[in-house]
Amino acid sequence: MDAANIWENEKVQIVNNNNGARFETYVITGERGSGVICLNGAAARQVQPGDQVIIISYAMMTDEQAKEHKPIVTILDENNRPLKLLNAELHSTIL
Repeated sequence: MDAANIWENEKVQIVNNNNGARFETYVITGERGSGVICLNGAAARQVQPGDQVIIISYAMMTDEQAKEHKPIVTILDENNRPLKLLNAELHSTIL
């Protein structure tokens, strides 16, 4: 959450790369530094342990702000630790 600048209670979209599921939920803060990404309630039925997911947060901004905006793309390792931080989503990013 820190590396990606995602806030508690923020609405996010989850994309499951293993089964194609896409859904929206909100963020609940867990134990800092644990690397745990956990889905609760109905969302938990969309993802299995070990699935690779993309967590997307969006921002509303003016046209002027959008022209200057640089996204935060956080690539995680197999333990959900930040591996790379990018300022653009790259086509066909290889992990």
